[in-house]
Amino acid sequence: MGNPQVPGPDAGATRPGPAHRRPPQLTRAWWNTPRLVRGLAALCLTTLLGCAAATALVLSGARDGMDAIGHRAAPQAVRAADLYFALNDMDAQAANLLLLGADPDYAGLRKQTLDTYEQRRTQADTDLQRAAEAAADDPAGRQAVQTVIGELGHYEAQVARAQLLEEQAHAPAGRPSPEALEAYRQATDLLRQQLLPAADRVIAANSADVDRIHAAQQGDLASGRWWMLGTGALALAALAVLQRILTVRFRRLVNPPLALATLLLAAGLTAGVVLVSRAEDHLAVAKSNAYDSVLALSRARAAAYDMNADESRYLTDPARAGAYERTFLDKTQSFARLDGATLTTYDARLAQAANRHRADHRTVPFGGFLGAELGNITFPGEQDAAERVLTAFQQYQRDDRVMRDLLDKGRLKDAVTFNTGLAAGQSNADFTALDNALGDVLTINQGAFDRTVAAADDDLGAATAATGALALTAALALTVLGVRPRLREYR
Repeated sequence: MGNPQVPGPDAGATRPGPAHRRPPQLTRAWWNTPRLVRGLAALCLTTLLGCAAATALVLSGARDGMDAIGHRAAPQAVRAADLYFALNDMDAQAANLLLLGADPDYAGLRKQTLDTYEQRRTQADTDLQRAAEAAADDPAGRQAVQTVIGELGHYEAQVARAQLLEEQAHAPAGRPSPEALEAYRQATDLLRQQLLPAADRVIAANSADVDRIHAAQQGDLASGRWWMLGTGALALAALAVLQRILTVRFRRLVNPPLALATLLLAAGLTAGVVLVSRAEDHLAVAKSNAYDSVLALSRARAAAYDMNADESRYLTDPARAGAYERTFLDKTQSFARLDGATLTTYDARLAQAANRHRADHRTVPFGGFLGAELGNITFPGEQDAAERVLTAFQQYQRDDRVMRDLLDKGRLKDAVTFNTGLAAGQSNADFTALDNALGDVLTINQGAFDRTVAAADDDLGAATAATGALALTAALALTVLGVRPRLREYR
């Protein structure tokens, strides 16, 4: 009987079966050189595509955002403000027609006033048509536009009736017939209660769109830059590792196609980051520097024309003179706000505030639309042009007090002549100077807005997309070209 066998150290132990073995892809032995090169090449191609996709998404989003602001929402808001201005000036001219009456001394001015009324009516119709097209996908904006369209015809009919009754009455200047005055009251009440609030809603809706798109784009560009840099860093790292593997295992100093692909990726990534930074700059200039001023100035211009209309209404309708004086002050405060100022104290307080501002342009001691503009000076020539607006506005306000003083002294026709006159030193001549000054500042800011939008279009247009696509195709091809000859050595 032989000796019993002594169990070995592995006796009783369970040998690892197939279920306990690691997948071959996780073993070092499985990753031979061909598989390692193929895997790294696939990783390079994937990360290159990922970086390209992130860059394309960020830049296309920036393009869409600038397109929405530069070609849709901002121009629509400005057109709505232009509609508001046109409606206001229509009513100002209608009030002037009633104010001038049948006095032969104003025959030439009456014809000029009627021509201006017709021009503004045509302008309002054009603005309405564009606003209706722009509001097709906006229920609130579409409803507001439909309100203006529906009520504008009623307004024009009442103005035409007032003009007809005035002509039949042959009333003197400043004293329209009761029937003509009542027809005009109905027209101007319709304007103030229906037309102007509806136009203001269109402005507000488009301005809200601009603000929303601007805020969203700021966030998207900031986060998008990091996505681009992250995916770009992964692609560069993958290319660097692949280059290292080929250098070590194939004893090559450098792989030229992979080196070119790496340089191409670095250049493309740099260009993408630069384009994002430029898009951020374009967005800030277009919205904050230019558009905000354009809208404030457009609203200021509409308020100025409403002030001018209130003066004519004040002279035309003594029964409502107090109400028109209050609305004149309200529009004055919306133009350049001085809290607590009255018509009696406004000129002196504005002079003090203007002197403080002129001593230091960084100080803007009043609010309103003009305060917003003077606090947002950005472009060459804008400061001087805005200062001319302030000077012209001060003169126009002083003219208003002269007109009211003439009326208080019982000199109605002198007040009418001073208010409607276009000779140097008369109110409407000074108002024209104010309007021209506003137009100059508007032109500066609108030009800057248009140039910025055009520059953004160039940066993010089809040429950039085509260049990026070619660069991506070249980088992918170079990556494949860099590894293919090495893999052939294992066939």
